[in-house]
Amino acid sequence: MPPLRLLRFSQLDLPAWDACVARARQPVPYAHSWWLQATAGRWDALVQVASDGRYLSVWPLPAKWRPGGRQVYQPPFTQQLGLLSCVESAPAIGPELPQLARRYARFYTQLNEANGLPDVAKDFAVEARQTYQLDLSSDYQTMRAGYCADYRRRLLRHEAAAAPLAVTNLPDAAPLLALFQQTKGPAAGLRPRHYARLRRLLAELHSRQLLEARAVRQPETGALLAGALFVRYRSRLIYLFAAASDEGKKAAAPVLLLDDAIRRHAGTPGLVLDFEGGMLPAIARFFANFGAASVPYAALSFTSQRPWYLKWMR
Repeated sequence: MPPLRLLRFSQLDLPAWDACVARARQPVPYAHSWWLQATAGRWDALVQVASDGRYLSVWPLPAKWRPGGRQVYQPPFTQQLGLLSCVESAPAIGPELPQLARRYARFYTQLNEANGLPDVAKDFAVEARQTYQLDLSSDYQTMRAGYCADYRRRLLRHEAAAAPLAVTNLPDAAPLLALFQQTKGPAAGLRPRHYARLRRLLAELHSRQLLEARAVRQPETGALLAGALFVRYRSRLIYLFAAASDEGKKAAAPVLLLDDAIRRHAGTPGLVLDFEGGMLPAIARFFANFGAASVPYAALSFTSQRPWYLKWMR
């Protein structure tokens, strides 16, 4: 099999790239060229190229220039990248990494869950990360029985209310982004450029009919209590982005949104809801309360020890 080669963005065949990602054994939408162009702009990559020009394996390495040299980083709204392959005999992760990482002043990447934990501990700092996932192949009532008792009680009270809150489609995500900026935005450290990238990404997802946007509104005023954006891609339903007002949290609107997603997709063979998070204990408990289980993946980081004035040398 051909080896992995490091290519710069200008050397990439993007149609061949997307064909490989679409066929890859790992269902990772973040690796598509249109996702990376929206969130990172340009990227380097390790690519395994067949003799006929097809891409057999790809590993995106978003890179940017910073004082001190070129850095590989994880773009916003991009949970996992790592090695994706559409052949069974995929290249091993590890042997070429130390030499590759030394080409950069800093190297940080989050692998996908199928990559496992590569044996590179002596050269890299390896961080064990986790996301939470829920198998949606069972029927809704079975899945609801797996919720924590408190969530089941809240849903029963909500259903018995004279005017229960409704979960509806959200035609325009702009109000949801505004709600996030008002509530979580400052603590999350997102800046205007991050929201611009998110808007570009949402436009790409919408154009490909991969985006599901849902909302809970206050019945009398129409005010947005909470909203969530989901990405439906192959065997994954990804909980990409969400926000809730204080009133929405009191009304358990985030619980209603996730219950609505589970209800709509329950009974779909092979479909998995990826909550796309769980590193914070409170968030992990929230996801686990729906019956979701922790799924590990790894992050690798490496910092070159060369003086800054030699970082340009490759």
